Amino acid sequence: MPYGEAVCSGDGEQTVRPASVIAHVKVGDGPLRKVVFPVPHPDPLLARLLRDECQAQQVRKLSDLAFAPEWRERGKELHGTLVLTRRSGANAITVRSIDGTTHYMIEGPVRTLEAGAARLEIPVVVTPARCDPHAFAEAKKAYLFPVRVTVDREEKPRVVIVIPDEKAQVQMLYYAKKVCGLP
Repeated sequence: MPYGEAVCSGDGEQTVRPASVIAHVKVGDGPLRKVVFPVPHPDPLLARLLRDECQAQQVRKLSDLAFAPEWRERGKELHGTLVLTRRSGANAITVRSIDGTTHYMIEGPVRTLEAGAARLEIPVVVTPARCDPHAFAEAKKAYLFPVRVTVDREEKPRVVIVIPDEKAQVQMLYYAKKVCGLP
């Protein structure tokens, strides 16, 4: 269920305010009704979501993270590139790890976009995480790859979700089904 983008302050600090879930419900031929569900305050899940989204927004202000559109099959592996492009600032930005999804394992080396550099290309290798038909039938977040980055000397990584373009998603699915021996 989409819940909108987090509203973050410019300094990276965020404060969870009281929140509600609003649903518009229609039963049968009855009228459309608005139902409000208050979220208990303070809510730890909401605080974590806000923190994570605000940290990702801060990274996106400094750089753009995206998969290059070209992917190449090599045996049972799919090879691609994660591209980090500077938007602003002169901070060193380090890609610490790229996490897999429910469907795909992904590996890539730790690399740093040095202060003053404009672009960094990181080679990545994708392999299927699961080969059962149920996994392919229930794909909801198969292409949401969490990328963990640090800015300058930070110790705790920030997570930015990177999604391959639609053409790459189709190629990944075709590749995984072929490697897994599925129709």
